[in-house]
Amino acid sequence: MTPEEHHRLAEKNYGPQRYFEDFVLGETFYIPSRTVTDGQFSAFQAASGDNHPIHYDRPYCEAHGHRDLLAHGFQVLIQTAAGAGVFPFLVQESLRAFIEQSSRFLAPVYVGDTLYPLLTVAEITPQRTTGVLALASTIHNQDGVLVMDGTQRYLLRKRAA
Repeated sequence: MTPEEHHRLAEKNYGPQRYFEDFVLGETFYIPSRTVTDGQFSAFQAASGDNHPIHYDRPYCEAHGHRDLLAHGFQVLIQTAAGAGVFPFLVQESLRAFIEQSSRFLAPVYVGDTLYPLLTVAEITPQRTTGVLALASTIHNQDGVLVMDGTQRYLLRKRAA
């Protein structure tokens, strides 16, 4: 497949390419829900090197008041990776950089929880030839509890004059 064919296929599936000025405050970008599994805990522990027993030792967790293994903060955060949704396909031509990320962890996430991430346009800051698009990131669990919120900032190109 040529790059041109790939571009046409992306537009067919996700819509036309968007630039900084094409976004509006409050616009949302859906990311599919996921249920947290033991396998994800093991994979994240191996990748991160975080070996605190709160993430892998059930008796330790129970002794410290948790109902099951407690997810790593970054393990929760990665559920908001824009690449899991449609956003990066919309900005393939305009994306210059992922420039910043912040997050707050507001409630525990355990094995078996289902997480519902969402990105929402929260700020639009124009610059000369680019702009910074801030996406509010939220994750709710299966009970509707907000377990994480934060902000992701992207540098996007404006359309050529």
